[in-house]
Amino acid sequence: MNVLVIGAGAREDALAWRLSRSPSCERVFVAPGNAGTALRHENWPIAATSGKALVARALDAKIDLAVIGPETAIAAGVADRFREAGVATFGPGRSAGRLESSKIFAKRFMERYGIPTARARVVHSLAAAERVLDDWKGGCVVKADGLAAGKGVVVADDPEEARAVVRSWFGAGGAPGGGDSVLLEERLVGREVSVFAIGDGKRFVPFASACDYKRAGDGDTGPNTGGMGAYSPPANFPGDLVEIVRDRILEPVARGLAAENERYVGVLYCGLMWTAAGPVVIEFNARFGDPETQAIAPRVQGDFAQLLSGAAHGELDGASVTLTSDACVGVILATANYPNASKPITGLPADLGLGEGTMAFWGASTLRDDGTIDSPGGRVLTISALGASLAAARANAYGAVLELKDKLGVGSRLTCRTDIAAAP
Repeated sequence: MNVLVIGAGAREDALAWRLSRSPSCERVFVAPGNAGTALRHENWPIAATSGKALVARALDAKIDLAVIGPETAIAAGVADRFREAGVATFGPGRSAGRLESSKIFAKRFMERYGIPTARARVVHSLAAAERVLDDWKGGCVVKADGLAAGKGVVVADDPEEARAVVRSWFGAGGAPGGGDSVLLEERLVGREVSVFAIGDGKRFVPFASACDYKRAGDGDTGPNTGGMGAYSPPANFPGDLVEIVRDRILEPVARGLAAENERYVGVLYCGLMWTAAGPVVIEFNARFGDPETQAIAPRVQGDFAQLLSGAAHGELDGASVTLTSDACVGVILATANYPNASKPITGLPADLGLGEGTMAFWGASTLRDDGTIDSPGGRVLTISALGASLAAARANAYGAVLELKDKLGVGSRLTCRTDIAAAP
């Protein structure tokens, strides 16, 4: 089959790489793609949210399966446009995608169907937020309702810190991402883990799980980022983690979607806090995670394209996902002051000379005519490495990172966390 991957980040590079290794996959196209996808596949210079243009090009190219990467494309209804045109699509439509694009919709949905989640209050003005915080006890997570490019969640240690956040947001004219709806949520205590499931419109099949690192600095210090690394499978969680998540979260979600006449086709990313009482949903995402995908894709065995195509056609009966027993660790190399603005890095070598079992997945980047790569800065690339154990995968990943930083010749302009998977 011909497969189109929509998006431009390291997640899409990893998805396209793994799909291209599927026996049923003939060609992979990526729109708009990046330098990594240009090296391995064919890029289309069409924005991920341009549904009409993407569909027209896909029909010309006889695309058999479209795989939606970023949340912005889902919120823009790109999957709906493809389905209307008769193209099998892996990715939820705009309505079902509200599980990610609206935190308030997701919270109310979880409350309706008994899905474990933190207690929360919804406010629509600074005055309302102030009144709620007057009686708040303990830590508070302040969340903008809509998509905010990673800037819509602030974890506050106490009500006064939360008050400063909402004052800043409303003083600037509204919450990040637009609008005046804000969620004030209790701060949970436990360990975070992400569980991914594949949905075919009727059911969810557990796919994989991972742990990621969101803060910029070692020891979870510094500002929140899009993610600085991840590892899979998670370590030191209950052996029946998947079964617990299936019973308490995935099956109630499926029942709730059916009750509300929502057909969810795509991946459901369950961001969980594992508390003393078990898993509690922090958030749902309606797409593969970044950087989790870069740590999961190398572990996937079998015909990944056929799995996603089966979901797109509503045919996951009896489907199962096979993952290698090897662990995988992904470490992000980012510009030194990320997540703040930084200068572009130009002329990076395309051939990184990585060893067997080690992969490089590029973030936003451009392949130049001379074969070198330009990056606008931020998260430049993910180095992912397999190993027979988590410790071995970590050693392989960081060994490659050290060699690569020397080879790239950018010295202190690229940085990474040094504690990914160090103490799971």
